[in-house]
Amino acid sequence: MKGTEIMAMLNTQERYGSLSIAMHWLMLILMVLVYTTVELHELFDKGSEPRDLLKSLHFMFGMSIFFLVWIRLALRFMGPSPAISPTPANYQKKAATVMHIALYGLMIITPFMGWLLLSSVGRPVPFFGIELPTLIAENEEIKPLIKEIHQTIGSTGYYLIALHAVAALFHHYVQKDNTFTRMLPSKR
Repeated sequence: MKGTEIMAMLNTQERYGSLSIAMHWLMLILMVLVYTTVELHELFDKGSEPRDLLKSLHFMFGMSIFFLVWIRLALRFMGPSPAISPTPANYQKKAATVMHIALYGLMIITPFMGWLLLSSVGRPVPFFGIELPTLIAENEEIKPLIKEIHQTIGSTGYYLIALHAVAALFHHYVQKDNTFTRMLPSKR
């Protein structure tokens, strides 16, 4: 691999690198799949094959997010974050920081709570042909609390993702800055 190819993979002061960009859009795709499978499984009767398949896919996509978010965080801290041009107001910078913390929290806490939820009922988590171990012993008493946390944070995710997308479009079309374009693949 040439030096220029490696540099294109990493963040610079001007734009996100191809690794960060790929991880951003991969996480979005996985989140869409997580939300789609959890919504669609309700269309089928309990115990039916389609419902069980959609639930298994929900678990697998959720755990994919959980494992990949750590790579995403590492990439975020390995290099600079590209500057936004023109520079936004301080309140927008602070709001963006809060939003990113909330989104990372969503990608960490929600799948972790799902893993705990399955563990609390004594079920291993399926993960593309392997089974992840249970994290806690079977415990029906704690299950409702874990389920409530998982569902509440998961439901909040709809709003966080929508707000994140609206903010990116606002920056692109109203502010006319490079917030959105920094996360688009390079035209090279």
